[in-house]
Amino acid sequence: MTQKDITFVADFLTEHFNEAPELYNRKGKYFNVERVGQYLKDEDDDLVSPPNTEGNQWFNFLKDSTHLKESPLLFPYYPEKSLHFVKRQMEGVIDQCLQKPADVIGKSVHQAVCMSLYKVSQSEDSTPQLFKLPFLWNDKTANLHYVLFTMLENSISKIHILRRHTDTSRSVSNGILAVEFGNFLNNSINESSDSRCYSCLDAHFYDDETVTVVLKESVQQEGKERVLAQLPLS
Repeated sequence: MTQKDITFVADFLTEHFNEAPELYNRKGKYFNVERVGQYLKDEDDDLVSPPNTEGNQWFNFLKDSTHLKESPLLFPYYPEKSLHFVKRQMEGVIDQCLQKPADVIGKSVHQAVCMSLYKVSQSEDSTPQLFKLPFLWNDKTANLHYVLFTMLENSISKIHILRRHTDTSRSVSNGILAVEFGNFLNNSINESSDSRCYSCLDAHFYDDETVTVVLKESVQQEGKERVLAQLPLS
C-alpha cells in the first residue's frame, strides 16, 4: 500500500467511526456509521441500523415451512448482531462438532510402518525439497492403499509407487518400487541415450489398474516435448 492509500483509509475511519456521546439521549443512531461498516465492528453490541428483512424470500420461506422452522440443521439468524458476532458463534458450534471425531480418530491412528527414503546432511543450510507430488489412491476392490511420488535431485526420471494393505497386519509383495522413464520413447536404437530423456511432471491414478503421467523432455532447449502416458499398474 502507498502512503496515500493509508491516509485514505485513516480518514475514512476517522470520519465514520467516531463516538458521539452527546447523541446518546436522542432517538435514532448513536454513531455516525455506515450501514455496511456496522457489520464489521468486532463487538457484541446490537447493530445501530438493523437490516429490514421484510419481503426477504428466504425468511418468508422459513416462516411458512413447518419442518424447517425448528430444524436444528439451520444456523440461527441474529438480525441485530454484526458479522463478527455471528462468526464467533459459528466457530464455537463447528469446534464442538469436530472435537469428538478428532478425539476418536486421533486415538485410533497409529504408525504401521517406517521407511527411510533418503538422508540429508546435518549442516545448517536449508534442506532442499526432495519429496514431490504425493498422490493417494485407495483400491477398494483389492483393499490396497497407494502413494505415488517422485524424488528430486538424481532420480527425476523415476516415479515411486508405495503400496500397503488396508489391513495393517497384512503385507503385500513389492511394497515399494520405482518406474524409470528415461529414454523409453526413443524411436530407434541408434538414438543417443541422452537425446530423449524424460522426467515426470505429474502423476495420478486413472483407475485401479492404470496410472496417468505427464512427462517432460529433460534437454535444455526451447519447445520441450510433453507426453501424456497411461501405464498399466501391472
